[in-house]
Amino acid sequence: MKITRYKKVQKYLKFYYNNYGFHQPYQVLLDGTFCFAAFKEHINVRDQLPKYLNGQVKLLTTRCIIIETEKIAKKTHGALTILKQFGIHECGHKEPVTGSQCIKSMIGNKNEKHYILATQDRDLQEKMRTKAGVPLLYLHNKSPTLEKPSKASYNKAGQALESNFTFISETQNEALKNMKKALGVEEKVEEPKLVLKKKKPHNPNPLSCKKKKNKPGNKNNNNKIEHGVKEGKVRKRKKVRKPKIDLS
Repeated sequence: MKITRYKKVQKYLKFYYNNYGFHQPYQVLLDGTFCFAAFKEHINVRDQLPKYLNGQVKLLTTRCIIIETEKIAKKTHGALTILKQFGIHECGHKEPVTGSQCIKSMIGNKNEKHYILATQDRDLQEKMRTKAGVPLLYLHNKSPTLEKPSKASYNKAGQALESNFTFISETQNEALKNMKKALGVEEKVEEPKLVLKKKKPHNPNPLSCKKKKNKPGNKNNNNKIEHGVKEGKVRKRKKVRKPKIDLS
């Protein structure tokens, strides 16, 4: 089993252990659809599930599930032989009911007996997701897969923690958040959505479109020479020294 897959399973089991009291040996309640898929994919349920859950496992079924599978034994004869290998929990039905109805009555509203439900029935899976504390196990790509806890399970676990801290300070609130992370209770934090404004096309700067004007006083500057001044430069006159005349 891959390391990431192993970590996910242990994370989910830890969540159910901390918040709903699940413990070993895990009680796995199997129906005919799960056993039929295992027979079809040649999966040894008795060997694979303890390895996948990394713990002791009790594989269970009910009489109603066995009777329902017997009715269609021609197509599911292999699934029936697998089911009869497991222990039978008394469901209390005097007259047999369908497998899904029997499972609903076994789990009830709170799943007090801590069943892990192993089924391929999608309708039954959807109904069990609405109940808190019901782990779902199914076969995917020829391997058992424990589903991530449902929203109902997370919400109920979060409410139970918050009820223990009715009046809390900021430090206690931070401790509560850290406790939720440790117990695997997820909190959804909605990130503020950034609205990007579209840039509108701007007109060119009118000043940049003007023609350059010539500065006044630039013409004929090179030709102007006034009083020995040329282009702002002062012309120095050379002194001529006269020879001295000796009068003696």
